[in-house]
Amino acid sequence: MSQPALTWTDAGTPVSARFDDPYFTDGSGLAEARHVFLSGNDLPARLCDGFHVGELGFGTGLNLLALLDAWQGPGRLRFTSFEAFPLPAVEMARALAAFALPQAEALIDAWARAEGPVRRFDLPGARVEVHLGDARALLPGWEGRADAWFLDGFAPARNPELWEPELMRAVARHTAPGGTFATYTAAGAVRRALEAAGFNVERRPGFGTKRHMSAGRLEAA
Repeated sequence: MSQPALTWTDAGTPVSARFDDPYFTDGSGLAEARHVFLSGNDLPARLCDGFHVGELGFGTGLNLLALLDAWQGPGRLRFTSFEAFPLPAVEMARALAAFALPQAEALIDAWARAEGPVRRFDLPGARVEVHLGDARALLPGWEGRADAWFLDGFAPARNPELWEPELMRAVARHTAPGGTFATYTAAGAVRRALEAAGFNVERRPGFGTKRHMSAGRLEAA
């Protein structure tokens, strides 16, 4: 599995050289994760023991840490992510250093020790597995169904593979009844693909300088 080539902003935000896109909004990654992925999925209000979050684009692990920071228990969440270009633990640590998140060190340690094409580990409050490789090939064969999705690939104009209609259909097939998604993008092609897959899609106020984001719920069969 190839490691991504990175550059870094003055604020300590990693930028993918492959996609020429930052992993999160410069200097505001945690606030962005809370606004887009937590609030966009009506979390933490819906969280409960066994609640399952799916994600496209594990990146630095910041979304997972934001989720765990919001989860008070009791019980344990499930978190399944798909990542084609996994960061080395040392780069993950550098990216997360700007955020005072209590489980960051535990995540970095677990990430450094995990091996294989599916990295499985437990953190306080969650069982985590990250599938390494192209989500277009991996997601259709996954046996789980998520209650909420964090769709966090690089920008659709730069990383169109992670927003293809067939992949959005796979997301819908692996969503529990009444499940939701949220994403920072409001690109028309993405919204249409999610609608065609069976989600009720709405535009919501975006984070920071982004006017809009997208969120939605899977329609009843």
